[in-house]
Amino acid sequence: MTVITGFKAYDLRGRIPNELNEDVAYRVGRGYAEFLKPQRVCVGRDIRLSSDTLSAALIHGLTDAGVDVVDIGLCGTEGVYFATSHLKLDGGIMVTASHNPPDYNGMKFVREGSRPISGDSGLKEIRTFAEAATAMPVQNRGIIEHVDVSEAYTQHLLSYIDRSRLKPLKIVTNAGNGGAGLFLDRLEPHLPLSFVKLANNPDGNFPHGVPNPMLEPNRAPVVEAVQAHKADLGIAWDGDFDRCFFFDEKGTFIEGYYIVGLLASVFLAREPGARIVHDPRLVWNTLDIVQAAGGVPVLCKSGHAFIKARMREVDAAYGGEMSAHHYFREFAYCDSGMVPWLVMAQILADTGKPLSALVEERMRLYPASGEINRRVPDVPAAIAAVRERYLAAALGEDHTDGLSLEFAQWRLNLRGSNTEPLIRLNVESRADQALMQDKTHEVLDFLATLGAQIADH
Repeated sequence: MTVITGFKAYDLRGRIPNELNEDVAYRVGRGYAEFLKPQRVCVGRDIRLSSDTLSAALIHGLTDAGVDVVDIGLCGTEGVYFATSHLKLDGGIMVTASHNPPDYNGMKFVREGSRPISGDSGLKEIRTFAEAATAMPVQNRGIIEHVDVSEAYTQHLLSYIDRSRLKPLKIVTNAGNGGAGLFLDRLEPHLPLSFVKLANNPDGNFPHGVPNPMLEPNRAPVVEAVQAHKADLGIAWDGDFDRCFFFDEKGTFIEGYYIVGLLASVFLAREPGARIVHDPRLVWNTLDIVQAAGGVPVLCKSGHAFIKARMREVDAAYGGEMSAHHYFREFAYCDSGMVPWLVMAQILADTGKPLSALVEERMRLYPASGEINRRVPDVPAAIAAVRERYLAAALGEDHTDGLSLEFAQWRLNLRGSNTEPLIRLNVESRADQALMQDKTHEVLDFLATLGAQIADH
């Protein structure tokens, strides 16, 4: 039996060719078909050098299992989400490794309605079938159909804004040589916006480094270009552009937490009383905005599979995570990296205010540490120790995602990584930057001392 090591909590990801190769891709196609029993699925791929051969092998596996394949070609992950929903297919697979190094690739899986397939909803079964791969090709092989959904996708994206109200903003964009540039170019003729495009051409060699705006050094080109061109806004995407990152007109990177509140306010203005799903890492700013606008905030464990499921349960108009994932009901409850910046352009036009003015007050009212990662020997033990240390003084405790403790003037969330021995800390306060910083350092010092004690034993 072949052992496939690349399956993670939400997807398949591995190094080429040891963990992921054409044989594995073929087996995964067979395993997906065996698990889901679909009739018709779509396959898309990102711009990585290995994506063509892997998607061909994946399609071969699917068609050998009797599945008809709609090949939508080069796209972002949201292209598969859109095609699966728009074409009413039984599922879809995206060949991508997002922001991983160039010698990695992977796959993301959905079923009908673009519902995610993750570790607790089929990924383990797909792996089991793929590793066994005992089935022979069926008598009636599936057919391959090449379909271009880019025009329908473009029109769908434009439906989120009123182009007649947009203003001629200057926007710096950094596609990081991923796939976002292809679709930015498609949208551009429809918009009264001017763009300064950085690393816009798709290039799987990633000549400017792997596109991951979460890494601070990767933000410098946008910061410099916004300042040099006196732009109104800066935008950056990761490789498969399912995340969207913002910079204000000064070139300042805006934490995703504050973008969640801003986008939530737009969808609540359009639909008063709507439900807004958000993650538990940082919450006070979002709660304040949603409740003030008459909306209903819905707390949900972080992670796209959890957010999407919760949004469906409550029929939320919008969902957001501080990690720059933004989800929309009209986008099959899926995340998009293209919708957020279009809505942001609309916000800037409608308010006549720069992005800095829209978020500075929120940042003053609810200063936040941003997510801080630390390596610890025993994550559960560390979380238990922090709970023991702080619980007596806490006004509230929540375990939706790790440990959240709330106090009168500050709040913390502490959770473990799904994939490595990392602990992730977020701290926020009420209009007290110094308190937020003091408590952040206090908890980090406690974790460091705790780690040393665990290591000694």
